[in-house]
Amino acid sequence: MCSTFRLIFPALAVAGWMAAGASSVQGQINPTNSVAPATAISEDANGVTNQDAVIKALAQKAEQIRTACVNARRRICGQVVQIVPGGLVVDSGYPDLLRPELSRSWVAPDTVYPSRPANLVEEKTPGAVCVGLVFLTDIPKRPPVKIYDYVIIEAYPAGQSVYQPVPNVTRTIRKFSAKLEGAVQLNLAADKK
Repeated sequence: MCSTFRLIFPALAVAGWMAAGASSVQGQINPTNSVAPATAISEDANGVTNQDAVIKALAQKAEQIRTACVNARRRICGQVVQIVPGGLVVDSGYPDLLRPELSRSWVAPDTVYPSRPANLVEEKTPGAVCVGLVFLTDIPKRPPVKIYDYVIIEAYPAGQSVYQPVPNVTRTIRKFSAKLEGAVQLNLAADKK
C-alpha cells in the first residue's frame, strides 16, 4: 500500500492542488483585472465532491498502469548503440549476459562477447528477455555507461520513442524505464495526450 501511495501521490497532489486553488477563491483575477467565476465544486448526497471523484479515478488509473507495467516488464540485456541525454538506445536480445558473473552490475564492459541465438523470440511473460532495439530511460547514474557497453537490467514499458540511427532516417522503437515510478508517470502523461 505504501509503494502505491508514493506512486500515486504526485498525481493526486497536483489534482488536489488544482481543484483546491480553483475553489478557494470566489473569483479569479485575469490580466484585464476583471473577475472571472471560479470553478464550481459540486457535492453529492453522500458528501463526496467531484474533486474526490477525480482523485479516486486518477488513483485507479495509476494503479491499473502500474499493474500493466509490472506484468509487461522485460529484461533488457544488450549492447548500447547510442547514448542520448534522455537515456540509451540498446540492441537487446543477448540472454548470455544473464550469467551470474556478468549480472552483478547493470553494466558489462564492451570486451565481453556474448552470443545471440539466431532464432530468439521474445516471450510474453513478466521478466522475459527483451528482443530488438529499445530506448531505455531512468537509468542508474553509476557505474557510467559507454557506447558499445552491455547493459543487464529489468525495465518497465513506457510507451514508444523515435530513434534516429542516421540523419534523415527515423524509426519508432519501444521505450522502457528502469524505474517503475518513471514508467507509470510516462504512461499517465501519454494517456492525457
